[in-house]
Amino acid sequence: MKARKAKAVRPKPAKKKTPAVKQEPPPAAAPAGSSGDLATTELVIITGLSGSGKGTVLRALEDLGFYAVDNLPIDLLQTFADLTRDAANIRRAALVVDIREGTALERLPAMLNRIRATVPTTLLFLEAADPVLTRRYSETRRPHPLGTGASVPDSIHRERALLEPIRALADHVVDTSRFNVHDLRDLVRGKFQGEGETDDIMVYVTSFGYRHGVPADADLVFDVRFLPNPNYIPAFKHKTGKQKRVADYIRSFPQTAEFIERISDLLIYLLPHYIREGKSYLTIAFGCTGGHHRSVMIASDIFQRLKAAGYQVKESHRDIAR
Repeated sequence: MKARKAKAVRPKPAKKKTPAVKQEPPPAAAPAGSSGDLATTELVIITGLSGSGKGTVLRALEDLGFYAVDNLPIDLLQTFADLTRDAANIRRAALVVDIREGTALERLPAMLNRIRATVPTTLLFLEAADPVLTRRYSETRRPHPLGTGASVPDSIHRERALLEPIRALADHVVDTSRFNVHDLRDLVRGKFQGEGETDDIMVYVTSFGYRHGVPADADLVFDVRFLPNPNYIPAFKHKTGKQKRVADYIRSFPQTAEFIERISDLLIYLLPHYIREGKSYLTIAFGCTGGHHRSVMIASDIFQRLKAAGYQVKESHRDIAR
């Protein structure tokens, strides 16, 4: 009986081995499909206005371990996306596609939809205010990619219009007007550093004037026009909320202190929840009529309170010099 059982046992492993050999090809083919390592694949497409900092962002992503390519011909975009998905040695990749592609850029929205169906893709659109872009071109003395047949401001205006359909598809729109190179690199690190590498959040507190428009990149906007306006006091008209006399005047009203207290408590409550959800940067904007007095003073106070609470915070005042 024992010998018979031994003979009965031997064929069974042989039967188990045969299906195992037949099932080997599917795992080998998995990377080319939409499963397997797809969850670890990441493709970042950087686009936006010329002079907005796309090169800086690409280099920052390269420092984070992304395979980086600048000015990839749009006809190779699908091939590059497939390579990112299939290649064993490339899991995170970034590339720049912009107005240098000319009329071929019109095909990007359709290509983006096809790529997103097979590869996790983030479209990052960079922009800046026209005066800022004009100044950057003046400083670098480089011609605009649309050519020298028109002035730089006219070329910027035309480029903005041409890129609007792509901007509408972006996962993130970043206004780099107030960023220097180091700020922009910090923002990229905060957003694209690998999951679990950091639990920090970079907070940008800015002031603005409603007459100049709400900042496009603001996550939270607070209207402080309910506070008494120092602009109507001749001694304060040409000063700003950064100056002590103006700030003391705004603080002299009880609603100012209550507002700062309540908003500070709200933000300190919200920030841990934003971090838990994976948000790596947050822009908080305070607006008054012109962006000179009330919003400046409030933004400065909130900046100090968040900094004292232990957060990484940067302060800026978009319209203070207008």
